[in-house]
Amino acid sequence: MVHTFRCLGKIFALDVESGSVFEIDELTKDLIDLNGAPLDETKGAFSCYSKEEIQEAQQEIKSLIDANVLFSPEPKHNPPCYAGVVKALCLNISHNCSLRCEYCFADGGSYNTPRLNMSREVAEAAIDFLIEKSGSRHNLEVDFFGGEPLLNMDVVRSTVAYARSKEKEFNKNFRFTITTNAYMLSDEDIDFFNQEMYNVVLSIDGRKDVHDCVRKTAKGEDSFDIILKNALRFRAKRGDGQYYIRGTFTALNKDFAADALFLNDMGFDQISLEPVVLPQSHRLAIKEEDVLELVEQYEILAKEYIERRKTDKWFNFFHFMIDIAGGPCESKRLVGCGAGNEYLCVSPDGKIYPCHQFDGKPEFVIGSVLTKEFNDVIPRRFACANLTTKPECLKCWAKYYCSGGCAANSVNFCGDINKPYTITCELMKKRVECAIAIKAIEGKI
Repeated sequence: MVHTFRCLGKIFALDVESGSVFEIDELTKDLIDLNGAPLDETKGAFSCYSKEEIQEAQQEIKSLIDANVLFSPEPKHNPPCYAGVVKALCLNISHNCSLRCEYCFADGGSYNTPRLNMSREVAEAAIDFLIEKSGSRHNLEVDFFGGEPLLNMDVVRSTVAYARSKEKEFNKNFRFTITTNAYMLSDEDIDFFNQEMYNVVLSIDGRKDVHDCVRKTAKGEDSFDIILKNALRFRAKRGDGQYYIRGTFTALNKDFAADALFLNDMGFDQISLEPVVLPQSHRLAIKEEDVLELVEQYEILAKEYIERRKTDKWFNFFHFMIDIAGGPCESKRLVGCGAGNEYLCVSPDGKIYPCHQFDGKPEFVIGSVLTKEFNDVIPRRFACANLTTKPECLKCWAKYYCSGGCAANSVNFCGDINKPYTITCELMKKRVECAIAIKAIEGKI
């Protein structure tokens, strides 16, 4: 399978199976797009080319095919099997939040459950569970999520200390990540993050009017000014440490490229903006008819992205950061994030779920870190849901870049873990095209 496309004023061919990328001309694109169909040199797009030009392009294509980097055959994939090893854990450290974002999938951080904080007992049991289920794996990841983790910082701190105390004994290395809305972020918190957190994600949706329209406090007040001030203070002290300013765009700010550039103007150089995923009846939902406009926004952003990266406004945009040459191994390309299998979530009451988006849904409870119950039926189901079991994904040229998409979106909006949520599919494909074009223009292909 070969995907040809136009982006940022250039034409490219991506060989799906080998991962090879070529910048091509119009004639070569037309010939590749024939995909073996008969060529009539006197009609259509080919009538403006000489016989010699066509033959030369055909010979170049043939040489690439012979080198197995164009129309390369699809390998026989060995379906990933369930190994029972857990390498990452999300701790929903609080089922409460200082904000009430209108689009929140967790119902204001509560996950439709009582607004409880995780106890130290549950958190330490979760660390013990991860150590036990990780087998011989050395590097482990723990994400502090919510709700809002800042509402339970005492337990965040004690959990990190507890995990560190176990590293030498069990030959483990913990990497911690925390996601926060930054509304209550103190200097003490920032210092702790800089000491212990491998990555910090702070949530800002972009321009003040965009953010304040959907991200109100629990009292219904605007949150932007306080959050931006705190985030800038964090950025000034973070140095070279990994972080992201992570926003969500909705139907109210389909011109989201302006939000990404605004965040960069504010002084942030690691930025991510994600499309909201909501029922189509919601006023903030992105609909099928919005896709074309949103696709155009990615290209608008990509053009400015290239120019700014030549200046002191250099920044990374998460979805444009693709490793064309290296990339993940075959197994990772087939299974994606590993939710429900290698990656699990623990709620404040100790229940284990496939990921944070399933928290609060009784039908997806896997077990409990407190009782040590663990039923592997759901993990096995999630492990089996990979590219080899998703017919629609197998036909897609971007399959190795998204690995079948988000399991939660598939279940919540398609009713089937093996069916992709097509709106995010289209946006994902455009992001990949932009990322490839950016790499080519920056001379990194």
